[in-house]
Amino acid sequence: MLTCGFYDEAGEFAFRVGLPGKSGVGGGVAAALPGKFSVAVWSPELNVKGNSIRAIKALELLTDELDFSLF
Repeated sequence: MLTCGFYDEAGEFAFRVGLPGKSGVGGGVAAALPGKFSVAVWSPELNVKGNSIRAIKALELLTDELDFSLF
């Protein structure tokens, strides 16, 4: 999931959020920190690459606030 779960935006998502994740065309995003937690976020507005704008931002804020990242 880390390298291909967000189609053309996989690398940017991995860098910004720091978790393996998978997006769906309906605006859903699932992400996990192995051995710690998993989370699902949904917001229908998609960016030009077909991924949820607010879901990605929410996960970025979550991992920043909790200081969780694979990196």
